[in-house]
Amino acid sequence: MHFPNQPTVVFCTVCTKHRKNWLANDAVHSKLVEIWLTSTSWVMGRYVIMPNHIHFFAGATESEVPFDNWVRYWKSQFSKSHNHPGQKWQSQHWDTRLRTKESYGEKWEYVRFNPVRHGLVEEPSNWPYQGEIFRWGWD
Repeated sequence: MHFPNQPTVVFCTVCTKHRKNWLANDAVHSKLVEIWLTSTSWVMGRYVIMPNHIHFFAGATESEVPFDNWVRYWKSQFSKSHNHPGQKWQSQHWDTRLRTKESYGEKWEYVRFNPVRHGLVEEPSNWPYQGEIFRWGWD
């Protein structure tokens, strides 16, 4: 839901089924970005794709589509086009609405250091499976 004069930003985590590692590669990254660019009921902001989960920030639009429906939609679109039967999503996701620029900053620091905490890179900027599609000025 969109609130006039107030950005609606949601922090979300989506996991693979059984936490299997299949997300962190160039083909998946490219396909996800392609799907997110066309799934515009909500807009994808910053994201980090880990081997078995994705952390991201999404922003509300004028659309009436509920956030949960949007997440189900892009996961479904991805799965249809990716077409790897053993690579599935968990049916649920975890999300929280951010109300302030400060909480966004704190969450982003957590997200961008996730590959470092998991021993995948030494510096957050070295992780290739991250990006920002839409910017809403809370940076």
